Amino acid sequence: MSIELLILIVMLATFALGVFLLKLPAGVSLMLAAITGALTGGEGIPVRHLVEGSFGFLEAILIIATAMIFMKVVNATGALGTISYGMIKYFYRSRLLLMIIITLFIMFPGMLTGLSSACILTTGALVVPALLAMGIPPKAAGALIAMAAVFGEIAPPISIPAMIIGGGVDMPYIGFGGPLFLASFPPAILTAIYFRYRYLKKFDIDEVLTKMEKPVYSKHGIKLFIPLIVVIALLIAERTFPELMPHLGIPLIFLIGALIGFGTGEKYNLYQMMRSAVRNALPVMSILVGVGMFIQIMALTGVRGFIAVTALEMPESVKYLAALIMPFFGSAYASASVIGVPLVFVFIGKSEIVVASALALLAAMGDLMPPPSLLCAYAGQLVKVKNHFLILKESIAPIALTLAVGVTIIIFSQEIGDFLVQIF
Repeated sequence: MSIELLILIVMLATFALGVFLLKLPAGVSLMLAAITGALTGGEGIPVRHLVEGSFGFLEAILIIATAMIFMKVVNATGALGTISYGMIKYFYRSRLLLMIIITLFIMFPGMLTGLSSACILTTGALVVPALLAMGIPPKAAGALIAMAAVFGEIAPPISIPAMIIGGGVDMPYIGFGGPLFLASFPPAILTAIYFRYRYLKKFDIDEVLTKMEKPVYSKHGIKLFIPLIVVIALLIAERTFPELMPHLGIPLIFLIGALIGFGTGEKYNLYQMMRSAVRNALPVMSILVGVGMFIQIMALTGVRGFIAVTALEMPESVKYLAALIMPFFGSAYASASVIGVPLVFVFIGKSEIVVASALALLAAMGDLMPPPSLLCAYAGQLVKVKNHFLILKESIAPIALTLAVGVTIIIFSQEIGDFLVQIF
């Protein structure tokens, strides 16, 4: 057994021991795995490399923190509640279209923050009363919210799992928009169609609207949506007109949006919003710190090179089986770093950006899987289903469909990449 393989086994075993047996946070477990790997490789405790690795995803950490602050502000002003009320009121006549719009609405915070939990805490919480009032069973409503949260986590412009995989193989986060759109929106729409035809029957629109958060548009007018308009416009302008638009950076754009929120809607305490947002995002930010350390030590000890060389020798059939194992790692971010990074090397020769996007989708499914089943647990709290495994059970069909989509994208990644290049 080579020393690199031994180091890898020790690092994975340490991570699994920390997460599954000691019940430590994933970020702490990744840090311990990095330290154990360095010790096994004879590097001692390389403080410099650990610190350097912890800053490896600093941009993503800043994006998460500032985006969560922005979403908290937009929610507090009443903008999200008003949008939720309006989409039910104006689209209820077409139940299929309504279900698709609800799914995309739940996804929206994840698209801006890269966090599935943001979808649960904001838009997911807003649509729960409407879903239940429309006659959808609580466990099915929870399953829809959990699935939409996964797709929001992957959808562009911000996808943290894709950033992690790209960072692990020195791939800049450029050109991911099209592939991530393809990996997230089609399965999201298919999931919405599934829940529409299985659960959504005729309902009384007046009864539904009485159970929703009341809109505040008549009180504040169009200015209610100014923060959203400004942030979306700046994000688009920075990418579309780089020669005319000064480079503000995504974190600064979100902070600008949060500050603009003053006076556009309901009153709020910015300090309290910031504290709450950072507190909610802290578990994910700690994971990214641990992921950075883990990847840095893999590079220091030669494990990354070993994985790259070994991956090229894997049989074709085993490659796709390895991809399907990703969700069962129990965490999107840990799966993206520990398994997603090596798999990019496994599928070398295909379109790397398309492959990384598909792997990010497969990794994100890990947030649904036991033992933690975090998204199912969060969604269970919203719909008051104590046994969150019932929500996981309701999600089996959409999960299987999404896994099939992910693997299909990998198989045809080169053709998809060539097609996207011609379009964009």
